Amino acid sequence: MLSETFTRAFGAGRGYLDTASYGLPAQATARALRDATRVWESADLDPRDADAAVERCRRAFGALVGSPAADVALAGSTSQVVGMVAASLPRGARVLVAEGDFGSVLRPFASDPALSVESVPLEALVDSVRPGIDLVAVSAVQSRDGRILDLDALAAAADAAGARTLIDVTQACPWLRIDAARFDVVVASAYKWLNAPRGITLAAVRPAALAWVRPVAASWYGSDDPWASLYAVEGLSASARRLDTSPPWQLCEAAAVALELHAAEDLAALHQHGPALADAFRAEVGMAPTGSAIVSLIAEPCDLAAAGIRAASRAGRVRLGFHVHNDAIDVQRAAAVLRPMLMAA
Repeated sequence: MLSETFTRAFGAGRGYLDTASYGLPAQATARALRDATRVWESADLDPRDADAAVERCRRAFGALVGSPAADVALAGSTSQVVGMVAASLPRGARVLVAEGDFGSVLRPFASDPALSVESVPLEALVDSVRPGIDLVAVSAVQSRDGRILDLDALAAAADAAGARTLIDVTQACPWLRIDAARFDVVVASAYKWLNAPRGITLAAVRPAALAWVRPVAASWYGSDDPWASLYAVEGLSASARRLDTSPPWQLCEAAAVALELHAAEDLAALHQHGPALADAFRAEVGMAPTGSAIVSLIAEPCDLAAAGIRAASRAGRVRLGFHVHNDAIDVQRAAAVLRPMLMAA
C-alpha cells in the first residue's frame, strides 16, 4: 500500500484518469516550478544551480529502473533518444518494431532510408526476434490500449539472437517493474506517470551500449565538467552523460522533486497501486484483469466528462489511466458511468 505521506503529496486528482496523456504534479513539484519561475523573472537565475537537480534526476530515475546514476542520460524528449539510436545503427540494419506503437518509437526508424524496418503485431514481437535482427525497439506498455509486453521474454530472446534493444517505458514507469540492466537503452518521458514537467526525459544506457550509441547531438553538457569546457572540441564524458542534451534550467528542480518522490516510495506499492485500481474497474464493468494501469474500452468521452471524469480518446476508444492520486472512489465513479454502456453493447 502506498504511504499516506506519498498520496497526500498530491493535492488534486479526483476524477483525473488521464495520466497516460500527462501527469498531475505533486504539490511540492508545482511549488518548485513556481519558485523557478520567480527566480527567472527576478533575474536571479544561475544556470549552474540546475546541475545538482540534474544529478538528482539521474539518481532517482536510476533507482526506479535499476540502473546506477552514471548510466542515465538526460534528454528533452523520447523521440530525441530514439532518433539518436536510429542514427547510430549501420546502413542496412534491420529494426524490429510493434505495429501501432507510439510514433516517437516508430518514426525515427521508419523515416531513415538507410534502415530496414520490420513491423509485427505486439503479440508476435518476441517470437519474431531472431538472428539477423539488429535492434528491437518497442514500448513496454502500449500507449493506445495499455497492453504490456513480456519484458523478461524479450530480453531472453534478444540475448539469444544477439539483437540490441531499445525500450520506451514512458507509459510504464513507475507502475511496471523495469530492469534496465537487461536492455541497451531504456527511455522515459517524465511528464506522464512520473509527474514531472514536460521537457525532461531520462534514458538508462547500458555501459556496453556506449560503444555503439553515438552522441549525434553532442552538447556542451555532455562533459563531466561542462562549465569548464564550454568551448572545447573534445572532452565528452565516458559515461552515459556523453549523450546528454542541455538541460531546461527552469524545469530541473521540479523534475528532481517529482522523480525523488516516486523513488522514495516503496517500489512494490508503486507497482501494485495503479494496476490494482484498473483491474478493480475492469471487474466492475465485466472486463477481465490485465495487470495494466491503462484501461481501453469503447465508450463516449463526453459521458465521463459530465460525471467529472477526465479521460482520453485514443484509436477510437476511451483510455483511462489509474495512478497514485486515484483511489476506489475514482473506480466507482467511472464504473457507474461506463457500466450501463458496456453492458448494453
